[in-house]
Amino acid sequence: MGDQIFALASGSGRAAVAVMRLSGSGTGGLVAELCGGLPEPRRASLRRLRQGELVLDRALVLWLPGPRSYTGEDSAELQLHGGPAVVAAVAEALVALGARPAEPGEFTRRAFLNGKLDLTAAEGIADLIAAETEAQRRQALRQAEGGLAARHAEWAARLTRLLARQEAFIEFEEEDLPSDLDAQVAVGAGALREEMAALLADGLRGEKLREGLAIAILGAPNAGKSSLLNALVGRDAAIVSTRAGTTRDVVEVRMVLAGVPVTLADTAGLREAVDEIEAEGVRRALARAETADLRLLVFAADAEPDAATLALCGPDTLVVVNKADLGPGAVEGGVAVSARTGKGLEALRTQLEGVAAARAGLTDAAALTRPRHRAALREAVEWLDRLPEAGLPELRAEALRNALRTLSRLTGRVDVEQVLDLVFREFCIGK
Repeated sequence: MGDQIFALASGSGRAAVAVMRLSGSGTGGLVAELCGGLPEPRRASLRRLRQGELVLDRALVLWLPGPRSYTGEDSAELQLHGGPAVVAAVAEALVALGARPAEPGEFTRRAFLNGKLDLTAAEGIADLIAAETEAQRRQALRQAEGGLAARHAEWAARLTRLLARQEAFIEFEEEDLPSDLDAQVAVGAGALREEMAALLADGLRGEKLREGLAIAILGAPNAGKSSLLNALVGRDAAIVSTRAGTTRDVVEVRMVLAGVPVTLADTAGLREAVDEIEAEGVRRALARAETADLRLLVFAADAEPDAATLALCGPDTLVVVNKADLGPGAVEGGVAVSARTGKGLEALRTQLEGVAAARAGLTDAAALTRPRHRAALREAVEWLDRLPEAGLPELRAEALRNALRTLSRLTGRVDVEQVLDLVFREFCIGK
């Protein structure tokens, strides 16, 4: 990279301190021009920043020559007074000296291109920036520190050894090699395939923790769905009325369960619609039921269970009998609650937290956190699946080679340009 970039790495607006980051091969000359000389590397130095004879600010300056920097390039940090006018004046001076504002994620993109980190670590940094909960933070930090890359490296090393053995079997068939070398490769590839398949069969844990779970609240009109939503989130998020059919559209509320972000969706009551607006509400409720990770089926304890809600019972459902203060209810196996009195709400919340932890809870193992991770791993498994059917050693070697190549897409060793924009467009300015 020959051009110099800069960005405000701290938050915008008025603050005590604002941090301006710079990177690029000409950063040293640019800093020397601003400060009247380069400070000692990696030692904070208090300097006056000048544009010609004009003093812009008195700031702490850190000079970070490459390759020992975040981007691997010559870099610097200017710790300015945090007033908007100061930040704007320094930015104008940097532009006048030939630098340009950085694109979103450009610092981390340069770090990747300069070999300071791999794509999974870069994605982990993006997830750290976006993390809302403690569980998300821990998962993102594990990935940023190389957890997924380490698992990839171990698999890649094993694949490389298997490929080398298969190639040896092909090239040196007449030499004094172990007679079962070809069979050893098949056994090793099979074991590797099972490990990869097991990670793929994790129920999308990493993605669900990163993006959050969707829970749809469904039931007949006046079952108390809106009241239950309000009771669970602790505020009046949905309108509550004794009039049936008050909720016509989906009402979404964000909350955290067991460290997992969850979107609760209150939906229109399930019944034969009386007009086109209610019909659309029922259609949206059923559509939300189809895409939800969990469906809360709410029945009223003072009414007979309705057929429309009963029809939704099955996997990924939790039955709730609301208005338990009015009677025992006629649905067996449900969690009895009263949104009005609070009875049973703690037990329901505990069950929901258990579901959230099971679906997206953090484990010590590295997780797949993006569809591209899963796609690369799935294709590698598909190539390994071809080994038992490959009649020739050359075909088995080709399958191993392709499995290794597709697996390498995880960390960006091959086919980089196809995924760079997708990865780095998620970043904020200055990172």
